[in-house]
Amino acid sequence: MSSSHGNRRLSARVLAAYGLPGLPLAALQFPLFIHLPAYYAQDLGLGLTAVGAVLLIARLWDVVTDPLIGLLSDRTPGRFGRRKPWLLLGTPLLLLAAWQLLVPDPAVGWGHLLVWTLAIYLAGTLITLPYQAWGAELSPDYNERSRISSAREVFVVVGTLLAAGLPALFGSTAEESLKLIALGLFVTLPLAILACLVFVPDAAVRWRSALTWRQGLQALRDNAPFRRLIAAYLLNGIANGLPATLFVLFVTRYLQLPQDPWVGILLFTYFFCGIAAVPAWLWLSYRFGKHRVWAGAMIWACLVFASVPLLGPGDVWWFFAICVLTGVSLGADLVLPASMQADVVDQDTLQTGERRAGLYFALWGMVTKLALALAVGLAFPLLDLAGFRDQAASQDALARFALAGLYALVPIAFKIPAIALIARFQITAAEQLRLRRLIERQAQTS
Repeated sequence: MSSSHGNRRLSARVLAAYGLPGLPLAALQFPLFIHLPAYYAQDLGLGLTAVGAVLLIARLWDVVTDPLIGLLSDRTPGRFGRRKPWLLLGTPLLLLAAWQLLVPDPAVGWGHLLVWTLAIYLAGTLITLPYQAWGAELSPDYNERSRISSAREVFVVVGTLLAAGLPALFGSTAEESLKLIALGLFVTLPLAILACLVFVPDAAVRWRSALTWRQGLQALRDNAPFRRLIAAYLLNGIANGLPATLFVLFVTRYLQLPQDPWVGILLFTYFFCGIAAVPAWLWLSYRFGKHRVWAGAMIWACLVFASVPLLGPGDVWWFFAICVLTGVSLGADLVLPASMQADVVDQDTLQTGERRAGLYFALWGMVTKLALALAVGLAFPLLDLAGFRDQAASQDALARFALAGLYALVPIAFKIPAIALIARFQITAAEQLRLRRLIERQAQTS
């Protein structure tokens, strides 16, 4: 396998063009996870059990398609590059499936939801996995990879904020909000994909696989930085998933604030601070190394979360400050792990002689979904066990403590081992430069 990569600093135009698809993709993810289940279960009358079963089947479908698409995109030949054809293939399917799901006929049944949920998850995989792997391959430089991941993740957060805010301004019902997002997707996704395809380079690769399946799996197991990073990524993902899952309950039941407008205001503050903090985290990572700075950001989040159980009903401004401070740490979570993932792929490339970024990002995608599933699976049963009742006017002391503990203290318990793992991460700037030189020497002799 051989390819050509530039070692220069990417221009702002290339970074913006690469990051732009993250906006419509994130804007679609928000209603899929937040609005769609309740809309089909309640408004369309399918029921919680049927909708839950369909979404579970769709997630199991992801377990099959993620590694398959990752492997296939790694092995795509051709003069247009390995990643671009997949974005072209997935875009029309994503648009069609999004329209069918977000603007359904009122008489649809669970079969409609199943077919088009499977289709939209497949289309999302066709686009997202090659797109993320492409970002890892845009530069071999340790620090430049952080700029690339920050360009993508900033657009992702902006897309999430737009999906959360615009329907509230222009759509009065769930049906109108979903239709508005679908129409916006039909405009923004093709334009974003087109800009990415035109302005972002995707080096053509001549594929020559020398690995058997067993050797490929063995290389994954032998990649010690990968094992350390993916374990920390899973633990931190669960830690971040718990407060995300319980945010609305914490605001409305623990702090006893009205959902409108406080949930929207506090979420916007959290994500805005995450975006605003990205340049500072990038500067710190250039100076001290990505793994040390990410560990520091997780320590920062733990210290802030430790104060949450001290809050009481009505403490909105103290919680506003907590959203600001934890939002700042979010900026590191957005950009540094993704950049470190690209460095881990270098270790695999040196060992195998192949560029398998698609496979690695498929595995990270599966871990992301697993972390969110585990967060939900932990939060609600434990709340129920503690006697928490969502519809009750007030909660007893044990239920309130359980909610505060699951929102803030249990995440700390998951972040502490993640910090310990990542503080000893093996690929520093100097080590990554050594890997890169060895890979270049390997490519010249192959």
